[in-house]
Amino acid sequence: MSCPFINDPVDEGAALLRRELNIRREIIRPRIDVLAFPDSYLLERYRFTSQSIIYIHNLIRPYICNMTNRSHALTSHQILCVALRFFANGSFLYNVGDAERFSKATVCRAVRKVCLALKRLLPIFVVFPGHKPVRAIKEKFYRIAGFPDVIGCIDGTHIPITAPSHNEADYVNRKSIHSINVQIICDAAYIISNVEAKWPGSVHDSRIYHESNLSNRLQRGEFDGLLLGDRGYPCQPRLITPYPDPEPGPQQNFNEAHCRTRARVEMTIGLLKARFQCLRHLRVTPERACDIIVACVVLHNIATIRGEQHPAVQTEDPDDDLIHLPAIQDGRAVRDTICNNHFRV
Repeated sequence: MSCPFINDPVDEGAALLRRELNIRREIIRPRIDVLAFPDSYLLERYRFTSQSIIYIHNLIRPYICNMTNRSHALTSHQILCVALRFFANGSFLYNVGDAERFSKATVCRAVRKVCLALKRLLPIFVVFPGHKPVRAIKEKFYRIAGFPDVIGCIDGTHIPITAPSHNEADYVNRKSIHSINVQIICDAAYIISNVEAKWPGSVHDSRIYHESNLSNRLQRGEFDGLLLGDRGYPCQPRLITPYPDPEPGPQQNFNEAHCRTRARVEMTIGLLKARFQCLRHLRVTPERACDIIVACVVLHNIATIRGEQHPAVQTEDPDDDLIHLPAIQDGRAVRDTICNNHFRV
């Protein structure tokens, strides 16, 4: 006969199990229907209205949905909204998790899933020279300042990252900051038509362009039109840069029109970073940083095409230590022809 003053170990185990189950039951919080909030709330926190969130969800749902609902798995809508919150906010993962009521690990997995899904859409939403006919692209650029035959403006921008554990010195840029140097080409409507997001911060803009597939295609004459770049690029037949020391008259007029037209790419980069604050500093490995940058570019184009409202834009300061590269003879000839034919007083 058991002693009445000693607790039954089986009963004690059952009590412990009940307490543990009750604790776990408290941790599972009720799910929030994000799309039930007004668009002003969604724009501030996710950068998209409810209709655009539904549109993006329909595009990537097959690639992000969980195969099971066991263990209260996130729905595909929740996965997308968690990632959009991270892209828009740029905070630490645990801060995003606290705001969305999920763990840091859950947020990390959601961001990764959405990044890879959006990366699949890159050939659809980022097309050079654009989705519209080339003639329409040229006409829209021409209306800015009268610069002819432009199909894109090119520039590089640095996305700061945490110092990587491997090849750390390669990622230190001219401002002694670890970064990814990203090449952006846009059209006159602020839509990004080409992105190169794979080079460490120490690599110069001109090398990124020279090594890109687009440079080879332009040199082969696959596209009828010109790119406009700053003096950090060499002047080439298909990539026109301003005169380094313009003379009064046509050359000054040329440079002014060139500057006003090329400002579209600076504004586009400003829009991209203002819309997705995560690009102010990415606390991930370089490989994952590149995937996040590409995902943000795809989302930027979707937002621009759908006419989404954007936050206030702060354009970047112009480079104060540009490397002035020599112009190729044919490039100078093209530049002089444009100058003489279109910018004479």
